[in-house]
Amino acid sequence: GAQIPFSSLNYGTDPSPEGRLVMEQLLLATEAGLGNGETPIFPIHIFKVKEGVNYNEGDPNYDLFKLACRVSAKRMFPNFSFQDAPFNLKYYKEGHPETEIAYMGCRTRVVANAYDPSREVTARRGNLSFTSINLPRLAILARGDREAFFRSLDEMLDLVVGQLLERLWLDSEKLGPDDEVRDVLKHGTLSIGFIGLAECLKALTGAHHGESAEAQALGLEIIGRIRDRADRESAARGLNFSCLATPAEGLSGRFVRMDAKRFGVIPGVTDREYYTNSFHVPVYYPISAFDKLRIEAPYHALTNGGHISYIEMDGDPLQNLPAFEKVVRFMGQCGIGYGSINHPVDRDPVCGFNGIIGDTCPRCGRRETPD
Repeated sequence: GAQIPFSSLNYGTDPSPEGRLVMEQLLLATEAGLGNGETPIFPIHIFKVKEGVNYNEGDPNYDLFKLACRVSAKRMFPNFSFQDAPFNLKYYKEGHPETEIAYMGCRTRVVANAYDPSREVTARRGNLSFTSINLPRLAILARGDREAFFRSLDEMLDLVVGQLLERLWLDSEKLGPDDEVRDVLKHGTLSIGFIGLAECLKALTGAHHGESAEAQALGLEIIGRIRDRADRESAARGLNFSCLATPAEGLSGRFVRMDAKRFGVIPGVTDREYYTNSFHVPVYYPISAFDKLRIEAPYHALTNGGHISYIEMDGDPLQNLPAFEKVVRFMGQCGIGYGSINHPVDRDPVCGFNGIIGDTCPRCGRRETPD
């Protein structure tokens, strides 16, 4: 169960007998766990959901979708990507699996290709670099002035674009197709990421997007501003700039420590140990899974460099698989591109029981602490 190379497996849409067998056995092996029943951390499993292929009864891989839900309810993997989300479906060409969206790692997504629009595929491509903007700091410095905030955001975007361009190898544009190091780098993406939209909105409006429709509208305007700049840079330079919902658990803590030291403790902004990741509704905010997904879904369309929405389930979802599947289906219905359902996974290292363990192991009756 220890960390191994950070890799991802995307599967679910191959209807051939051989492909189905590979996917079935991969899912069953994941369900069984490692040698002693541990839940593996990597590779990340991602089940690609597609209507007509595996989403509905009668689809050739519908049984694999049901199996994927069961395995995820036990092991937290696979996650689910939705090929029919409008921003994914636009690239899909039936019979061309290279046009199916494949997410990498936590959320990275690469498919559009401003450098060569005839090769808008996922295979053999990746992200060259991403730089993340500390949105809460810009909001704190703006002191509630939204125009000042957007001016500073534009200035920061200027800085980030310049920095990302330096990630391209010097004179790479002069290399020919037969040179040892070729122009293939330009097929990759240069992503503008962001941290702490929730705390940014708190600083600007007094509420985050889970609490206020006004804050939600402003949040979409802010991330839309970043996406618009990325699109304009792509069109002007013929390079793949994108807007990324940054996966930065470490950075979230580092930024808030720096800002709390500089600005002091600001309620709802710098008073916790971390800024909320990307566009997520804060995990501490009481909200239903469906409302959280509904609020976060529009940001998936804006963050073409990658995105994910998490929801937390209490208890053992294996005891209510229909509810688990209902959440997965709602993700697809509301426009989520990539989603994950987290839930408790306990394991007794002595008897190997996996499930929800309170004070006593349900299998062997062992207690962690003496009476």
